[in-house]
Amino acid sequence: LLSRLWDTELWSKKLANAHFWIGTVGILAYLIAMYTSGITQGLMWRAFDETGRLMYPNFIETTLEILPMYWVRMVGGSLYLLGALMMGFNMLMTIASAPEAPSNQTVEVSAPTWRNNDQDWSNVRTYDEAFFKIESLVKHGWHRALEGWPWVFTALATITVLIGGVVEIVPMLLIDNKVAKAESTEPYTPLELKGRDIYIREGCVNCHSQMVRPLRHEIERYGSYNRPGEEVYEYPFLWGSKRTGPDLARVGGKYSHSWHVQHMRDPDSMKKGSIMPPYPWLLRHDLELEEIDDRMEVLTMLGVPYSKEEIDNAETRARQQAQTIASEIENQGGPSGLADKEIVALIAYLQDLGTDVNPKEREETQPLTE
Repeated sequence: LLSRLWDTELWSKKLANAHFWIGTVGILAYLIAMYTSGITQGLMWRAFDETGRLMYPNFIETTLEILPMYWVRMVGGSLYLLGALMMGFNMLMTIASAPEAPSNQTVEVSAPTWRNNDQDWSNVRTYDEAFFKIESLVKHGWHRALEGWPWVFTALATITVLIGGVVEIVPMLLIDNKVAKAESTEPYTPLELKGRDIYIREGCVNCHSQMVRPLRHEIERYGSYNRPGEEVYEYPFLWGSKRTGPDLARVGGKYSHSWHVQHMRDPDSMKKGSIMPPYPWLLRHDLELEEIDDRMEVLTMLGVPYSKEEIDNAETRARQQAQTIASEIENQGGPSGLADKEIVALIAYLQDLGTDVNPKEREETQPLTE
C-alpha cells in the first residue's frame, strides 16, 4: 500500500520479511502459552482425589504451575512488539525515500464504474426500463445494488441495528419485577459503595471474578453459587470473566481486617508465591467522600432503595464506619491512623461480598455434579 501511495519501492523487503517471521513466531508462542496454561489450570481446578476432595484446594497452587507460561507469553509478546516496531521503521524509511512529485504535475483520478452501469438510474424513464434495470440488479446481486444507494443502505442498516437493540434491551427493562430479591440482600453502605468504586478504579475485576457457578468444584472451593437476587443492586455488575486470582464472591468475613491491610501492602507475605501486585498507596491516599451522596442519588434513579435521610447523612455514616474498621485493625495488631485512608473503604466492600446470602441458603446448597 505504501509503495502505491508514494509511488516507490518498499525501503527494505528483507526487513519486511523479518517482521513477518518475528511477528508470526511471537504470536504463536503467545497463543500456545495461553492454551497450555488455560487447559492446565482448568483441569487442576476441577481435579478431585479418590476421597472426593479437591486435589488443589489452594488457588495459588494452580497459579504457580502455569508461571512458566507467563514468561513464554512475555517473550512472545515482546517479539510481536519488536516486529511492529520494525514495520513502523520500514514504513517511515519508505516514505522518506519516496521521490518528490513535480509541483506542476497533474494527476488524473477516476472512480471505478459499475459493470453495465447498474447503479445509474438517471436515464430510466419508463416502467419497462425500470423493470430491466431491476432485473439487471437482481442478476448482479442485491447487495451490490444496496452499496450503490448509500442512504438506503445506511437507513436499512440503522433499522436492523435498532431492532437488535430493542430485542436485547426491552427484556432487561421488564425483568426487574421478575427477579426475586433475596430477603437478606441490602444496598451497600456509603463506605462500601466508595470501596467498590476504588475496587473498580484499581482494576481488581480484571483478575478476580465475582461469580460462583453451580458446578461441584466451584462450590467446593468458593462456597454457595450465585443467585439472581444477590445482584439486584449491582450497577454495574462485577461478575468478571478472568481468574488470575481466586473468585471473590464469597470473600466477605473470610479474613480479618488486618489481614486485608497486609495483603494489600505485600500480597506475597500473606499468600506465598502470589503474583498480585502490591497496593501500598491505599494506605496513604486520603479517603474522599464529598461526592458519595451524589453517587447514591444516581443509584436511586436506577432502583436502589436509598432513603433521603441515608443520602443526606452519607458522609457522616461513612466516616463512622471507617473509624470502626480502623479501630478493629489496630486492635488486631495492624497499623493505626487508617480511618481517613482509602484502604478502610476497600476493606468495607470486600468484607461485605457474599454476606447477604441467607445462612440457611448456604447450608442447603449442596455440591452439584459436573
